[in-house]
Amino acid sequence: MPKISTESVNTTVTTSQTASTAPKDTATIFNPAKSTATPAQSSTDSVQPYHHKANHNQNRSIEQSSHLNSASSSAPVNAAPKIGFVSLGCPKALVDSERIITELSRDGYQVASDYEGADLVVVNTCGFIESAVQESLDAIGEAISKNGKVIVTGCLGKEAEKIRAMHPAVLAVTGAHAYDEVITAVAQHVPRPNRSQDANYDPKIDLINEAGIKLTPSHYAYLKISEGCNHRCTFCIIPSLRGDLVSRPIDSVMNEAMALKNAGVKELLIISQDTSAYGLDLKYKTSFWNGMPLKSKFYDLCQALNDLGIWVRLHYVYPYPHVDKVVELMGEKKLLPYLDIPFQHASPRILKAMKRPAHSENTLARIKAWREICPDIVIRSTFVVGFPGETEEDFQCLLDWLVEARLDRVGAFTYSEVEGAVANDLPNHVPEDIKQERYERLMTLQQDISAQKLQEKVGKTLIVLVDEIDSEEGIAICRSYADAPEIDGHVYVDEITPQVKVGQFLTVTIDDASEYDLFASYKG
Repeated sequence: MPKISTESVNTTVTTSQTASTAPKDTATIFNPAKSTATPAQSSTDSVQPYHHKANHNQNRSIEQSSHLNSASSSAPVNAAPKIGFVSLGCPKALVDSERIITELSRDGYQVASDYEGADLVVVNTCGFIESAVQESLDAIGEAISKNGKVIVTGCLGKEAEKIRAMHPAVLAVTGAHAYDEVITAVAQHVPRPNRSQDANYDPKIDLINEAGIKLTPSHYAYLKISEGCNHRCTFCIIPSLRGDLVSRPIDSVMNEAMALKNAGVKELLIISQDTSAYGLDLKYKTSFWNGMPLKSKFYDLCQALNDLGIWVRLHYVYPYPHVDKVVELMGEKKLLPYLDIPFQHASPRILKAMKRPAHSENTLARIKAWREICPDIVIRSTFVVGFPGETEEDFQCLLDWLVEARLDRVGAFTYSEVEGAVANDLPNHVPEDIKQERYERLMTLQQDISAQKLQEKVGKTLIVLVDEIDSEEGIAICRSYADAPEIDGHVYVDEITPQVKVGQFLTVTIDDASEYDLFASYKG
């Protein structure tokens, strides 16, 4: 079966060396179904770019938002001011953008399809690593130059002085998940439309679905169950940006999940800063949903989500012991057998320096136990290479761990200083050239592991979800249970019939495999 090039659809891990030189195509909310990211790789790299992104970037450009904003499309064209949106960073930030757009749409605003057509532009920034900070600052500058009226929100908003020093023309700066502040700032500079005076306005038509406006394709959606994090990892500033853990009551989560299912969503991607800590801050408070008592607890939430009868994928899960019970649900085929766990390293000394939760756990033993409970389980993770003080012995420990763990999906990034991180003050920083060399060695190793694991799937039958149709080639670009959107691989299905549509499940036979993707046939 002919293989097609995946260069245009796979994204790459961004390292601190390549991020600053990569071509920028700012993800503005204006066709989120199509990624415009350009693979970033240094010209000196000897390794094929590995497309599993380290920090799950879900950037959206102005063009990538307006096409899915159907909920407000019935608003009178001449009456409604238009707001452009640039959303940078991870799915958690994307959910923040979705919520702000939903509230603006309820107020009568429309989403602009380009800078020129926008009355104002909101830039939702990322501040996770230094390259993300620079990308956010560049995006703010682009919005100012192309539009002039800009409001900044998101994680980098905590650095308001830095933003205003570089871009004094910004109208307002707010922090992460500051929804009301953004709405207020927009209304201050672009007054809310008085839709009651418009004869064409029909509130029954313009009602927005209970699930809100989503910036993902209609067949999958992110569901954020909590905000913030109680951990104090030395390389991370997320708690200072988003605060401590604040979980949503389980009835609120389930109401949104049901609304998404009713809207046609086939796959829910569960996200937070620490998914397996869900409900800890609420002391696992009991709420009622559909007349039944439910505890705001990770395991209970997973059980309830299973009852919806759609794909449920878990992201950002820390390997606490109670995760074992959730893996049992996966073994019973009640959840997608997929765990996204940010291990970050394997050397006990480096994990301790990182102040990682569960750093003393025997994770190899836990992974082995999970595979005994659920043989089909897929595990993806991310790793930091070149953390301060990392020796060759520490790095070799990580490589040996990967050989034994044989993870299915791996992303990596080289350590880079981010303002406010405790790790910046640690001794023995690793030189940049050694960081890059270690990164390449890790990814070369993982590429071989990935190729071997995917080759084992050849000849098997899988259920896949169609993400995109390539009509010219007669190919469906799909994902299996092993593939999260935008960060993992694809299943390319050839010789499809005209009846195959985006958002449809197909049963296919795997004919071939590459390092990251599968190739399959469909008999209809």
